Amino acid sequence: MRFVFALLMIGMGASLVQAEVQTKEVTYQDGDVTLEGFVAWDPAAISEPVPGILVVHQWMGQTNYERGRCKQLAELGYVAFALDIYGKGNRPANPQEAAKVSGTFKNNSALYRKRLNLGLQQLLAQKGVDENQIAAIGYCFGGKGVLELARSGADVDGVVSFHGALDSPSPEDGKNIKAKVLICHGADDPFVPEADIDAMKKEFNEANVDWQMIYYSGAVHSFTQPMAGNDNSRGAAYNAKADQRSWVAMKAFFAELFD
Repeated sequence: MRFVFALLMIGMGASLVQAEVQTKEVTYQDGDVTLEGFVAWDPAAISEPVPGILVVHQWMGQTNYERGRCKQLAELGYVAFALDIYGKGNRPANPQEAAKVSGTFKNNSALYRKRLNLGLQQLLAQKGVDENQIAAIGYCFGGKGVLELARSGADVDGVVSFHGALDSPSPEDGKNIKAKVLICHGADDPFVPEADIDAMKKEFNEANVDWQMIYYSGAVHSFTQPMAGNDNSRGAAYNAKADQRSWVAMKAFFAELFD
């Protein structure tokens, strides 16, 4: 009996190990440009296909921040893939470089949307992903990115923009949006003009987009990112309460999409 019990304990231990979130880097191409994504999943959760979540990085490129979010999403039972817009090894060293690199894509929506959709293709190719249950989330530069992904006509169920740019550069593209939209926005964000918000709302309403927007009091830009510091006067700062509340809102949004 002791031997049998020991075998059972070993088996339980193996199961516990298998239940841990696993990760890997994924290299893919856009022509001659090599891109490097990151995927996280819980092997115990994907015995049957589960929803896949695309994660779009902020303007410093894909970092440990996005990878951490992928792991959190995997703990919730999803397969999460952090794409790479900039290219392998192309990581800005400071905000000035980040503004230049991100601006290249903001000013070239065709290239931006191409890289977003290439990332989506990689997510769909991952083991355990239910191709009929897909969402995307993005932060700052990536918050705008998920809206651009939706505007490209991508077949995704929903997108969540965290403190992203909310301009409407091509209002006619609103008609391409198939996804439901959740926007989590800092009420005191100085980098997002009210005129942009009004234009976005007009675009979405005229296209009959199913959208919702939540304002977080006392929050400025980058409110989900601890690396932004805590000085609101700089216009970008972490806000723990807004971070937690927006994550809860995202989970409720996903429950609506996938349940």
